[in-house]
Amino acid sequence: MDLPIPASIKPWLNFFHPLLMWVLLGLSVYAMYLGVQIRRTREAQGDTKKELIKGKFNLKHHQIGSLLLALMVLGTIGGMGVTYINNGKLFVGPHLLAGLGMTAMIAVSASLTPYMQKGADWARVSHIALNTLILGLFAWQAVTGMEIVQRIISNM
Repeated sequence: MDLPIPASIKPWLNFFHPLLMWVLLGLSVYAMYLGVQIRRTREAQGDTKKELIKGKFNLKHHQIGSLLLALMVLGTIGGMGVTYINNGKLFVGPHLLAGLGMTAMIAVSASLTPYMQKGADWARVSHIALNTLILGLFAWQAVTGMEIVQRIISNM
């Protein structure tokens, strides 16, 4: 399938997905920081707790998490779409499979929010475990993604 995308633009589409994913990796680290601050706030007492509440970490974590969910899903679909547009096929391998797994895990992690809001510790532990795994996979994806980018550049 050959979409009517100008040949001068097609190769540059390859760089949107990696750039977005590096931004999302940074946002993921920030979301983790906010999550740690939420836990500190929950466990704090007295004036320390009052001071931490002013940081609105809960709201910021929720907002960043929503943005991460939306952009990760769109970025995953976009990366697959660009690969298909440029090559006529997807390359099924560890990078694609890990990316799809991460996309599924972030959806499950986000779906735990109502249970965490009701105080379910199993949901909180699951949320933290999933997001820790996602962050680890994200770091690995960054390395394998740069290897893919280098191959694309060498073939330009």
